[in-house]
Amino acid sequence: MNVRLTWVQPEDLVGHELRQAAQDGRDAREIEERWYAAGGSPAPDRAGASEPPAPPRLRALAERLLDELALLDSPSTADEPTELNEIVAACPHWPGPPGAAPGVGQDRLHAAWLGRAAGCLLGKPVEKLPLTGIRALARATGNWPLTNWFTAHGVPAELLAAHPWNRRSAPTSLAENIDGMPEDDDLNHPLLTLLLLQRHGRSFTTADLARLWLDELPAGRAFTAERIAYGNLLAGVEPPETARFRNPFREWIGAQIRADVHGWTHPGDPAGAAAQAHRDAVLTHTGNGVYGAMFTAAALAVAAGGESDVHGCLAAGLRVVPPHSRYARAVRLGVGTARTEGDFDVVVDRLHAVYADTHHWVHVLPNAALLAAALTHADGDFTRSIGHAVSGGWDTDSNGATAGSLAGLLAGGPDALPERWTAPLKNRLATSVPGFDRTGFDTLAALTHQEALRP
Repeated sequence: MNVRLTWVQPEDLVGHELRQAAQDGRDAREIEERWYAAGGSPAPDRAGASEPPAPPRLRALAERLLDELALLDSPSTADEPTELNEIVAACPHWPGPPGAAPGVGQDRLHAAWLGRAAGCLLGKPVEKLPLTGIRALARATGNWPLTNWFTAHGVPAELLAAHPWNRRSAPTSLAENIDGMPEDDDLNHPLLTLLLLQRHGRSFTTADLARLWLDELPAGRAFTAERIAYGNLLAGVEPPETARFRNPFREWIGAQIRADVHGWTHPGDPAGAAAQAHRDAVLTHTGNGVYGAMFTAAALAVAAGGESDVHGCLAAGLRVVPPHSRYARAVRLGVGTARTEGDFDVVVDRLHAVYADTHHWVHVLPNAALLAAALTHADGDFTRSIGHAVSGGWDTDSNGATAGSLAGLLAGGPDALPERWTAPLKNRLATSVPGFDRTGFDTLAALTHQEALRP
């Protein structure tokens, strides 16, 4: 039987690397001409398994071109370092050591876990759908602006034919069939982070995380940059080269979705949270991909430490990101657009006008702009936070998860979250991470609280 894995074959990666080169300002025109002249394909927007395998000559060319692309000089390097000491040096407002910040309560962590799950689950059925499809499906059931779960009830058959739900998620993520939290990488990775801290504490190394993945993360549950890094580990490549070697997804959203527990367990210490998230992120990402993890961890850390204003949290996140980086510009664009426009649909349209034609829907930059805009516009309201994050398209489940995590933490406890979002979760999640399947969110909060108390 011929099994062709997506996200790993050289011929699938060249188009993505060419797009990343254009975003970096690297001159790859000659390499691009050779690739297309040989019959190579551009970067696909959706991963699929239906494409036939490439002929040996094209695959060999793809491998050579990936290595050539890695050698091209990048004008963005000076403003977008990956080493932590260089990032700190580039941030004029890097946070100082924490004061006597209060610890984070277990109830607040419970709400953060529930919020992450609810936001993720809201976005699952429309993941990969275009913005027009998301809006049409929600409007067909009177659910726009998005304030409740998606449902197929009442949606015309021709609309479903034009914009089918996410095939893997629809059976477990529509209002009529939700029965607990189904498995998702946006929950698997926080569980792995919790397991990492339980085993190694805050002094864990990137190599510790790599070994944990090989021991506990099924390879089929890793995607994009994580899948490339996983394969690199199996091939004997060591971190942080795992993030760089033939990895065109190194500035996508994967590290950002792994950052929550680093923030939750560093109440009032955004610098410590960002540094810990950095050690995690560099296994798979560089530059802007790493900044996504650091930004998220820092924003959540100040929320865990008592900051009650979402705008203050976002500002704290920006302090650990080099201000001249594309990531910082994306966050500032999202915040600024949301502050000046009352209609969130217009906010989203403006962000799509900037990013939709140039960036893959899983790239960290458009999603960072949307996440910042959603949280800013929602002004701390939980339903609007996850609804805005999902309604803007792109990586809907990941953005919903991160928005729900921060909004849940700010809400103060599980009873402060609307029951329509928490009751269907039934206090359990499914996962392939060993030891956590069917665990309750209250139990996860207790385990996370133990790690937050650890020195």
